[in-house]
Amino acid sequence: MSDFYTLGIETSCDDSSVAILKNDREVLVNLISSQIDIHTLFGGVVPEIASRKHMEAINPLIDLALKEGKLDYKDIDLISVTKGPGLMGSLLVGISAAKGLSLALDKPMIGANHMQGHICANYLANEDLKPPFISLVVSGGHTYLAKVESFTDYEVVGRTLDDAVGESFDKVARKIGLGYPGGPKIDKLAKKGRADAIDFPRVMLDKNSYDFSFSGLKTAVLNYHHNLVQKGEEVNKEDLAASFQEAVVDVLVRKSIRLLEETGYDKLALSGGVAANSKLRERLKEELDKRGLRLYYPDIKLCTDNAAMVALAGYLNYKNGESDDKFMKVYPNLEL
Repeated sequence: MSDFYTLGIETSCDDSSVAILKNDREVLVNLISSQIDIHTLFGGVVPEIASRKHMEAINPLIDLALKEGKLDYKDIDLISVTKGPGLMGSLLVGISAAKGLSLALDKPMIGANHMQGHICANYLANEDLKPPFISLVVSGGHTYLAKVESFTDYEVVGRTLDDAVGESFDKVARKIGLGYPGGPKIDKLAKKGRADAIDFPRVMLDKNSYDFSFSGLKTAVLNYHHNLVQKGEEVNKEDLAASFQEAVVDVLVRKSIRLLEETGYDKLALSGGVAANSKLRERLKEELDKRGLRLYYPDIKLCTDNAAMVALAGYLNYKNGESDDKFMKVYPNLEL
């Protein structure tokens, strides 16, 4: 049986990425062109700039990926591209490139759900991981708790009702002068502070709810900072960062553990950009180890937006009988 090569294209936000996946787990190439330096100047992602930069980057990245993978265009068996969620303009760049390749090469194309891709990142990093398991997906725009029942079947049992985790990190970081992106900067600063210095709220919602709400926590942090500034008192940024991060992690860990215990699943897979947070990884591992459960998470490069995870999500769905055509649309608000 010959090898199967999937070309993945990811342009959902501000990272242009192209990857080549060999069969179902071997990543030959995973190239990422970051726009962080540009958007840092504005304190966050500017959609118009992001889409223009994708247009500049995507074709050279495709050429380079094939060169590094020692493959030709004719060797590609499937093109998988992010169709949502994400920024409309950014998504259109990736889908336009995928459609052009599909038509020119007469190769099948499939649109992948970006959030499914984050779940799939764990398959690439952990060869022994197989469903069923619980997935905690924490990214800039989304927070999900899901039961992963097969490689293509998911049941979302909890989601964010307002601000996502990554979004909250960015807003708090901006308020205390850390800049963009906020997640890694708060993680680094929090190591120098006391997590119990400030008693910020842990919003658990209803007793049996697995949904998340971080807008109240974010507002509490901003108000705390504002009140000190108004009084002319010094803000201990290290303590604030550590206490805020601890409140976020507490909620994520407690709900994840409760769902594991309720379902009887013995594995939790953490993914998304916030999966790189050292405190979240540390606390989850500590709590799962106590219970004899397994924690999985991807390498840092596979936590952020990347085309390798998109390639695998598309490959799995294609093998499950799905495909798309030249009329495929973008879905900026696509849910998992």
